[in-house]
Amino acid sequence: MKFSGSIDINQSQEKVADFFADPAYLKEYQEGFEKKELLEGEAGKEGAVSKMYYKNGNHEMVLTETITKNDLPHSFEAFYHHKHMDNTMKCTFTKLRDGQTRYATEVVYTRIDWVMPRLISILFPGMYKKPARRWMENFKSFVEKQ
Repeated sequence: MKFSGSIDINQSQEKVADFFADPAYLKEYQEGFEKKELLEGEAGKEGAVSKMYYKNGNHEMVLTETITKNDLPHSFEAFYHHKHMDNTMKCTFTKLRDGQTRYATEVVYTRIDWVMPRLISILFPGMYKKPARRWMENFKSFVEKQ
């Protein structure tokens, strides 16, 4: 399953990329984010591996992030592993006119091996797209307030 989206943010490419790159701000736009823990490598650099912890109500989720490319302020790519699924994410930040930046993302699920999420991805792909879109909108709102 693959999906993409974009949103225009009223801030410079450098500022948008700086906020995106700093894990201290993740809880500002990703609901349920608790913490990011570096396991190996240098934080934010290609090859860095981190655990990302989320909690919504009684549901807890742990992802392992491996940064595969970091060319900020232009682009960022990572691989995310969860016990039931894997995905890649590519984000690009394009300068527009008047200090605006287009934030675009492309997510590709490469593995879904649990029955319920697989069924949801087939029958209701919007269930995966909506949270990603909401996080982009939350990010835009957060960055524009800074």
